Amino acid sequence: MAKAKSKTGKPSRGPSRKREARSGRKLKVFRTPIGFHDAYVAAPSMKAALEAWGSATNLFAAGAAEVVTDPELMREPLARPGEVIRKARGTDAEHVRALGKSEKKDRPTPDPSRSREGRKKTPRPSSARVEKAEAAVEDAEARHRAALDGLRAEEQAIEQRRQKLEQERRAERERLDRALDTAREHYRKALAEWAG
Repeated sequence: MAKAKSKTGKPSRGPSRKREARSGRKLKVFRTPIGFHDAYVAAPSMKAALEAWGSATNLFAAGAAEVVTDPELMREPLARPGEVIRKARGTDAEHVRALGKSEKKDRPTPDPSRSREGRKKTPRPSSARVEKAEAAVEDAEARHRAALDGLRAEEQAIEQRRQKLEQERRAERERLDRALDTAREHYRKALAEWAG
């Protein structure tokens, strides 16, 4: 099935506030945790939110997603309906501390009878690669958002230029049509005089 196209002939970018307003469906903001981030989306329904997140399971029924009512958290998703907004939960230092706590919880209590004297403790694995990969994802999202914003600005500029050109064309056509009518009238008079 072909993708829906906008008035400019380009594929539409998902639900817009105008379209939601026309359909009479009010947007809500939903949130689900993804790693160290929360994924927010402004959508008309839970089903639409799940589709935006690309989830095949009902995260709401599983208690892994919720409706957001905090106006501060709702502001950015409502400004970009249908787009998934990722926000970090806490600082990098808090994430590293949380990793350390969960490792301690999951680690069994050592059995003194099995310990070996002089055995070296293995260092905790580094989370640097995870942090680097997350930073790369954030950077890519920011770049793509900026590129899309740039394209939207270009589209607006082109539309303004098109409207201006159309106005100039109409004005020039009216002027030239008047000049043509005058020239024809002079020619008819001259032809009538010549024919006697």
